[in-house]
Amino acid sequence: MRQILIIGAGKSTGVLVDYLLKKSEQEKLQLLIADKNLEQAKFLSQNHKCAQAVELDIFNADQRQLYIQKADIVISMLPARFHIEVARDCIAFEKSMVTASYVSPEMEDLNDQAIEKNLVFMNEIGVDPGIDHMSAMQVIDRIRNQGGKMLLFESFTGGLVAPESDDNLWNYKFTWNPRNVVTAGQGGAAKFIQEGKYKYIPYHKLFRRTEFLDVEGYGRFEALANRNSLKYRSVYGLDDILTLYRGTMRRVGFSKAWNMFVQLGMTDDTYIIEDSENMSYRDFVNSFLPYSPTDSVELKMRHVLKVDQDDIMWDKLLELDLFSTTKKVKLKEATPAQILQKILEDSWTLKAGEKDMIVMYHKFGYELNGEKKQIDSTMVCLGDGHLQTAMAKTVGLPVAIAALKILNGVITKPGVQIPITAEIYEPILEELKDYGIRFRESEINYLGYNPLSL
Repeated sequence: MRQILIIGAGKSTGVLVDYLLKKSEQEKLQLLIADKNLEQAKFLSQNHKCAQAVELDIFNADQRQLYIQKADIVISMLPARFHIEVARDCIAFEKSMVTASYVSPEMEDLNDQAIEKNLVFMNEIGVDPGIDHMSAMQVIDRIRNQGGKMLLFESFTGGLVAPESDDNLWNYKFTWNPRNVVTAGQGGAAKFIQEGKYKYIPYHKLFRRTEFLDVEGYGRFEALANRNSLKYRSVYGLDDILTLYRGTMRRVGFSKAWNMFVQLGMTDDTYIIEDSENMSYRDFVNSFLPYSPTDSVELKMRHVLKVDQDDIMWDKLLELDLFSTTKKVKLKEATPAQILQKILEDSWTLKAGEKDMIVMYHKFGYELNGEKKQIDSTMVCLGDGHLQTAMAKTVGLPVAIAALKILNGVITKPGVQIPITAEIYEPILEELKDYGIRFRESEINYLGYNPLSL
C-alpha cells in the first residue's frame, strides 16, 4: 500500500479524502489523516479500512517528521502560513508535496532543492488559484499553437451562495474564510493593465469600480479588481499583452453596499477598539459617527452615508441588525474588521442544507491571421450540501487528482510550481468534467477598449 499523508482536516479535506478513498483499493492507497482535532480527522476517515486518523500538532517537529518520513506523498491542507514547516521536512525526507495555496517566497526558495531531489512541489492547485490557472492556460496555449497573438486576458472568480439559498438582500453568504472577505482589497492599490496603460484603483475607490458579467442560466454579476493582476503576466507568458485584469465576482449591488462599511472605516484591521468586549452592535456603529445630542444612531448613519430611509442600501444595513442594543460584540481587544466579521457571521453563515456556488469567467482576446477575435469561457459549480460544498469540491478535487497523478508518475516535472503546463492541466481538467466542473466557451466579437478613452 502507498501511503498518502493528509495534514489538515478542514472544510475542503472531506471531498479530497472521499475521492482518494473511492480509489484506494484500485490504486492501493492508505490515507493517514492528521489534524490537531482528532475527532474531525476520525470523522473524515469514515471508518474506512484504508484510512487512519491521527492527532498532530503541526508545531511538534518530532511527531510531524515521523509521519512525513513514512509517507509516499504529502498533501498539506493547513492554513497557508504553515505549509513551509511541512515543505522543509518534505525536502529533508525526499517526499513530493501538494498544496492549494499561493507560492510563498519561502516556498519558492526551496525550488532548487526540490529539483535536485527530483521532487514535485505542486502549489496553487485549488480553485482560485488553481482551476483558474489550468482553464486559462489551456485556452491560451491553444490560441498560441494556432499562431494567434494574445491581446487581452481577463479572469474573474466568485464564491457565492447558490440561487436556491440566495435569500438575503445582499445576495451573499460566507462560503469560505469570512476574514478574507472583510479585509479583501487592503494592503495596496489594485493594479492592472488596459490597452497598454497601467491602471490603479486605491482601496477607498475599489468597490465603486465594477463591471458587469452575464453568465447564461445564472444572470448578471459584477466584478471588482483583485489587488495585483500584473504578477501573472510572466507566469502565463503574457509579458506583451495589452490588457490583463483579474477580479472577484459578486451579485450586482453587493459592492455598492459594501462600500458603506469601507467609507465608515469598519473594515480597518490596523487598530484595536477600546472595550470592544462590552460593546453592543449599536455601540460599534456609533463609534464611527459624530456626536449629536438629538439625532439617533440611525439618523446619523443615514446622514454620513447620504442614504435615504427608502433606499435599498438602508434596508441592507437594517437586515444585518446593526443597530441592536442587545447583541454584544464579546470580542476582547478586537479590530473594526474583526467586529464587523462577527456581526456579518450572524446573517451570512450558511445554514444546514443551504448550498454554495463557484462561478468563473475568462475573457481571451487575440489576433489570428490579421483578425481580432474573442473567446469567453464560463464555469459554474453548485454545492451539494454541508460537506460537498462547491468550494470544497473545486479546492479538494484538483488537489486529490494532482496528488494521485504525481504518485502514479503522470506528473513528473520537479520543482516548486503551479499548474500551468499541459502535462498538468490536460489530465486534471479532463477528470474534473466527471464531477461537473467543466467550462462552456463561446466566440464573440472582440470587444477590446476604446483607445480614445484610455
